[in-house]
Amino acid sequence: MPISEIEVTRGIVEGFTKDFLDSLQLDVAVAGAGPAGMTCAYFLAKEGHKVAIFERNLHVGGGMWGGGMLFPRIMIQEEAAEIVRGFNVRLEPFGDGYYVSDSVETVSKCTAAAVDAGVKIWIGVSVEDVLIREEDRVAGVVLNWRAVELANLHVDPLAMEAKVVVDATGHEAGIVHTVMRKIPGARLFTESGQIVGEKPMWAEVGEAEIVDNTRQVYPGLLVSGMAANAIYGSPRMGAIFGGMFLSGRKTAELATELVRAGV
Repeated sequence: MPISEIEVTRGIVEGFTKDFLDSLQLDVAVAGAGPAGMTCAYFLAKEGHKVAIFERNLHVGGGMWGGGMLFPRIMIQEEAAEIVRGFNVRLEPFGDGYYVSDSVETVSKCTAAAVDAGVKIWIGVSVEDVLIREEDRVAGVVLNWRAVELANLHVDPLAMEAKVVVDATGHEAGIVHTVMRKIPGARLFTESGQIVGEKPMWAEVGEAEIVDNTRQVYPGLLVSGMAANAIYGSPRMGAIFGGMFLSGRKTAELATELVRAGV
């Protein structure tokens, strides 16, 4: 049966509005739909938490799509293989304890698994600020269209509450930088209280440290993936992604503890 253009518009607007309103109060808001953010959201949703991802680009997957220098393959180490296989990604053995996977397959299957688990993914949406409450605790995200941001238009944002916010924005650690810039005297849970900054590439060290760096860095705010290494001063890793998946899973565990504790 033919459908009019108006009915197409109605279906899109009503569907979007329903889901957007349903996301106004979340257990966990994740900024960034790369491997760490997607994995974090997947495990949270599987535990029954209400979780949404906000991705400023019109695509998900972060740096995985391009693999290594546009060769669409990524490396996964044994420690993370169980997580990746859980998304039904095929892994080809490479050397002792390492695997190669197709980056397009990996992104697609991780995303499908997260959506099937109940994760809401909003693309083209930037987290431009955070909500704060008593004692400057992070209590949600402030959102705008990425197109508005790029056009430098003065358009006021909208907000969503969240019991926990996850910065999975990658190398830039954008949410943490916003907190440090906008909250006078803010100190992180780092040795110096400040952002240390990402070091140059050293894959072995970066992969070894990323899970330990995954933690609550400010009240109500967790860091995951490369954002964690950037905050705590660890090296980047390049096209090996096992640590990202492990970091995402740990972030979900930490977020679950915070949500259940009600803090």
